[in-house]
Amino acid sequence: MKSAVILAAGRGTRLAGHMGDFPKGFLRLGELPIIEESIERLVQAGIRDVLIVTGHCSAHYDDLAVRRGGLVRTVHNPRFAESGSMYSLYCARDAATGPFLLLESDLVYEPRALTHLLAHPAADAILLSGPTRAGDEVYVECRDGNLVAMSKDRAALGPGVAGELVGISKISPGLYARMCAIAERAFDRSLRYDYETDCLVAAGREQPIACPVIPDLVWGEIDDPSHLARARDTVYPEVRRRTEAAAHRPAL
Repeated sequence: MKSAVILAAGRGTRLAGHMGDFPKGFLRLGELPIIEESIERLVQAGIRDVLIVTGHCSAHYDDLAVRRGGLVRTVHNPRFAESGSMYSLYCARDAATGPFLLLESDLVYEPRALTHLLAHPAADAILLSGPTRAGDEVYVECRDGNLVAMSKDRAALGPGVAGELVGISKISPGLYARMCAIAERAFDRSLRYDYETDCLVAAGREQPIACPVIPDLVWGEIDDPSHLARARDTVYPEVRRRTEAAAHRPAL
């Protein structure tokens, strides 16, 4: 797998006042914006083509594509203000032609999230972690290691909750085509249709989607001020510490 798709169309309304005239992916916790740090991790994992689906403040991503020509491309969701994450992914259907890793632009995570998922034998898989207590968690119910359901309300799920949704997935062309077909039917009712809790769950009823778990994975998404504080104070320093420790660990 050499390609990745990053969803970056959201307006980040819950972070108003923290971003200025920038999309969430351009938040800085270190020297680089978090999306550029994510791209560097993808490159280190063997990814050679990164497609970013833009919406709000898209010019920043277009400029990034120019600076990283040959690696980064963009495709625009012109209806980002009235649509959900699956419509953004649907906008990539002509540009994403093979298997790809699917990520969100506001993630901070350890590099092993990518290597673990890429090494998993299933063609279709969504990465789970252990408890984060970050707030706004999405819990994932599995059966025989495959997706059954997702919900932010754990009580709404059955006894097979295996972990929390990280927001990094491995998508085959077959699964993507199935998701797009499901989404097209949903779009007749509303464009506000999410790729994970809506579309992936619907697709999982028709084909197996594996759910590998890294119980001690350090990661965070940044949706609101409390997530930003957690990422800045806890997640990002620990990701850096673990990444540096892994880089200095002797090879076996």
